[in-house]
Amino acid sequence: MDIYNNHKRLFGAAIILFIALTMFAAVFPALNSQNNNAPLPESKPLTSDEVAGKGIFIREGCIACHTQQVRNVDMDKMWGIRPSIAADYARNVRTDVWRNTANLMGSERTGPDLMNIGNRQPSEDWHLLHLYNPRSVVSQSIMPAYSWLFEVKDYAFPGDVVVNVPDEFRKGITGKIVATKEALELVAYLKSFKQLKLPDGKPTPLFLYGKELKPALPGTTSKLNTELDGAALYASNCQSCHQENGEGLKGAFPPLKGSPVVLDKDPKVQLTIIMKGYNGRVSEGYGIMPPVGTNNNLKPQEIVAIMNHERTSWGNTGRKVTLTEIKEMFNQIKSGTVAK
Repeated sequence: MDIYNNHKRLFGAAIILFIALTMFAAVFPALNSQNNNAPLPESKPLTSDEVAGKGIFIREGCIACHTQQVRNVDMDKMWGIRPSIAADYARNVRTDVWRNTANLMGSERTGPDLMNIGNRQPSEDWHLLHLYNPRSVVSQSIMPAYSWLFEVKDYAFPGDVVVNVPDEFRKGITGKIVATKEALELVAYLKSFKQLKLPDGKPTPLFLYGKELKPALPGTTSKLNTELDGAALYASNCQSCHQENGEGLKGAFPPLKGSPVVLDKDPKVQLTIIMKGYNGRVSEGYGIMPPVGTNNNLKPQEIVAIMNHERTSWGNTGRKVTLTEIKEMFNQIKSGTVAK
């Protein structure tokens, strides 16, 4: 064929074929995806602080160890309320004509997925302490400390955000440890990660490949089917702040060991704090507790398991609560009719 002997025709045909393939394999699918995946109704664009925090997230290499995608496999249930969909990323628009906005979905989980961390852990105090020294809140953590995002001052000025670091992690520092603007921006970005419920009528993706519980044999009972593991639920929902030993962190998170609230025969206050959060100890230097039960969509059975674990661990001798009494209070709190 003459085309093979004419370099102009050969290279021209190659260029035309490349452009055609690019349009059909990349450009047209991208336009279709963009037109059919609008942001979810309740989603909001990132604020200026959150945008700056995203830049710090990229600069510090956080994407190397953290993903931002909840996969549709059962093992990812702990990271979000549902598998991620394209609409979750629809607000990631181009920075300008020349630059595309980075989609930081990641591919490795040396650390936990962050797609719903704003709901799982909405406490600014926890995030700042975790950034300063991860071992102060998670003893087994292998995450590096980002202490350069903080500064030490002899005196805290109005507007300064002081981080209450436990003595064993201060390394001889006697002044006030204050979060810099960059630390606050990074935390603002992390707290913006909140999975939203899908609009009515839009099918919710399913988690696949879950383990099926085998029914107990006639005449027997299965502990797996009748009781939930309170220690495991406590570890995944409460331990990062109140610690495995229930002693909390001095000046940061109050202890549950020996707590009058936990030991109270009436579980109403304990349940209300779990479901609605608590800010009554801010004057003592403790941060605001988020509504863990609501944020993590805990069911009454799970809450009972957690409460009984707290009431009977670390030397606590509180009365165990029953599902019947907690379910009644749970429904009252959810409906806003709980008695004062």
